[in-house]
Amino acid sequence: MFFKATEENMEMSEKGNGQRSTDPLLPSMYEKDIAQRLQRTFDYVLVANKENDDEDPRFPKRKAFLDALKEKRFQVKEIVYDDKTFYGLQAPREIFEDYQYLLKVSDSCNWCGDEKGITQANRIRIIHFILYNTGIKKDDGGKEKLEELIQKGVFQTTFCLHEKKDQKILREKWAQWSAVFKDQPFDDIKLYFGEKVALYYLWLSLYTKTLIPAAVLGVVIFLYALAFFNTSSLIKEVCESNITMCPPCDKRCGVWQLSDTCTYAKVSHLFDNEGTVAFAMFMAIWATLFLELWKRHRAKYVSSWKVFDWCEEEEELIMDIVNDPNCEPKRFIHSYWRSTLVLILVTVMLMVILGLTHALVVFRVVAAPLMSDSKWEFLEAHANTLALLMGAVLHYITIQVMTKVNRCVSLKLCELEKLNSVAAKERSFTVKMFTFQFFTLFSSLFYVAFFLGRVNGHPRNYSRLAGFRLEECHPSGCLTDLFIQMAVIMLLKQTINNILEFTVPWVKSFIRRKTAKRLKRQCGRCYRKACRSEQGSVERCDTCKIRDWLRNYHLDNSDAFSLFNEFLEMVIQFSFTTIFVAAFPLAPLLALINNIWEIRLDAIKMTRLERRLIPRKTNDIGVWMQVLEVIGVLAVIANGLVIGISSDFIPRLVYRYHYGPCSRGSPSTDCMEGYINDTLSVAFLLTEKIGENKYNHTFIDPVLRNQVNVSQCSYRDYRNTEDYSLTPKFWFVLAVRFAFVILFEHVVVVCKFIAAWFVPGSPMRVKNKRLDDKMKRLKDELREKRYGKGTVV
Repeated sequence: MFFKATEENMEMSEKGNGQRSTDPLLPSMYEKDIAQRLQRTFDYVLVANKENDDEDPRFPKRKAFLDALKEKRFQVKEIVYDDKTFYGLQAPREIFEDYQYLLKVSDSCNWCGDEKGITQANRIRIIHFILYNTGIKKDDGGKEKLEELIQKGVFQTTFCLHEKKDQKILREKWAQWSAVFKDQPFDDIKLYFGEKVALYYLWLSLYTKTLIPAAVLGVVIFLYALAFFNTSSLIKEVCESNITMCPPCDKRCGVWQLSDTCTYAKVSHLFDNEGTVAFAMFMAIWATLFLELWKRHRAKYVSSWKVFDWCEEEEELIMDIVNDPNCEPKRFIHSYWRSTLVLILVTVMLMVILGLTHALVVFRVVAAPLMSDSKWEFLEAHANTLALLMGAVLHYITIQVMTKVNRCVSLKLCELEKLNSVAAKERSFTVKMFTFQFFTLFSSLFYVAFFLGRVNGHPRNYSRLAGFRLEECHPSGCLTDLFIQMAVIMLLKQTINNILEFTVPWVKSFIRRKTAKRLKRQCGRCYRKACRSEQGSVERCDTCKIRDWLRNYHLDNSDAFSLFNEFLEMVIQFSFTTIFVAAFPLAPLLALINNIWEIRLDAIKMTRLERRLIPRKTNDIGVWMQVLEVIGVLAVIANGLVIGISSDFIPRLVYRYHYGPCSRGSPSTDCMEGYINDTLSVAFLLTEKIGENKYNHTFIDPVLRNQVNVSQCSYRDYRNTEDYSLTPKFWFVLAVRFAFVILFEHVVVVCKFIAAWFVPGSPMRVKNKRLDDKMKRLKDELREKRYGKGTVV
């Protein structure tokens, strides 16, 4: 499918005259095919706006940059079309000869096999590096490189070309909906887009497959709760209750009946039951098993691709030397002043993000009482739920805005650090960007999970924010609030992102490609006549070249962030799937469905709608692996806290075995009978009518309840009726909660360590194969030393 260009092939490409190699070992038909393919294509294309050469100050800079490339013996083909000037670039074979030699003598990069032949993907990668590290002199003695020239309008854009034959094969085997349930051609992806893209799809494929058992178990847990939907004594107690609940806000809100929230109690039971504990433990262990399986899966492929010991930083040194033999290494620099400044700025950014979370809390606190005072009955009856939904949607909008802000801030901080290599900059940017995104997405969820309803105080002493009382948990628990928040964000983020990721490039491509259609008829004749030399090889004319260049030019732009965005999206989804899965057991199912579509959408986008990504050679997913391991640890902590602190699992357990009827020797009754009433405390209200159907409710001191005409209401807490102090039952339940959290996390951590030990990080056959390869290579080197190159012993 993909060819490897030997030195002789490159020489033929550089000559461009259709002459055959004199090497008798190269088959003539294979040589002819290689020559034709290399002569038909260019490695890179630069695009500039066509201006008046005498008046435009950008033209001298453009000419100087092209002259700098010609000094490196690049071939430059200029074609003017409409208001654009296209420059086709082809590199000399000496660049690849130097690269191959330096690979052979390097410490870590000499196992890749590229010293025997360079693929087209590697040609593009090397030329991309040289282009972006070639500069012209500035007045102050520095150099203006290509990125800066593009920013100043000297060049409009630059891109590498899709290989039409290889692109077509990838479309048929991979980038179409009929291939949804087929294995992905990872070797072909690697040869066309490079190891970095191939490893992303390899990781995403394994992640999607391992989601299947998690999704199935999540559905089972959901169905288990659904099976007892109508028979649960807790739901029955809420739906048949005649308890009057205290007003959820001051002045604007009235008392309400617990039975009014029957539907809410049923929904709470679906996501807060005994099965979620086992499921949370399973998902924590699942995350560890997935990462260990990924290490094995990755080792098998990178070993077959000969990049097991590959070092990006060493390769960057090699390409620096290839670009400029007189270059100096980029020194490692560490400044305590810069590190301190970066740390302070990161802290400030995190405080800003937390401030936005605070604003979302204020919005929910203010919106609920305002809607409860509405003239519309629907708003008044569902004020709290609507406030929660609106807060979730507003949170999603905040996420979309802050994503762009977080990227700009992360890039500026990386520039401030002055790191010495592209790999180091990428690691630093990834850590900062993910940290900012994590706080943006999860800070609101952490508030709902661990603070909602726990810092709101009590009657006569409520905690307030912007003059409004903080929200309270529903008598059935707080976990439903967390579920609603997660469901809205996950569904909106995955659905809207997928739609935008695919439709925007498709629309752009549909509009732009109409420009190139008028060249199609002209090129049909050229391939038969004008594009063939006397020797029979193909050398396309300018019309056919510009048609191919325009086809690539009109595709949507792709850059270094294209793959980063895909990784970030999937790692954030992995966080949603593991960290708060106790509150949302259907999260793995949603992730599985999304990923099945995501793989094909991304494949179609990369091969049909976007310019070709610059191939990158690597042997791992980089710092994302450490990020995933941190998420795995957070998943254990967060799920233990959600079950122990946020859910009602522990209070129900304590009631069943310590306070309920079964603990008092009444096996004939339901063990959970009276639980809802047991979790409620009583407060006293002085009610005054202030208008039509409007009342002003004031909490009074319990000591005065017998001196005036008052009514009583209930609220969720363990407090004394006499002075609102916490009861011994509260402290007992709290102690059991913390004991459970400690026990849960220790048990899960031990299971994670056992799972990590049980599954080796690298298959034995991979280790043995690498051992054989090393032995063979050492023997070949010794044989060459003793008997000379090419001698058969």
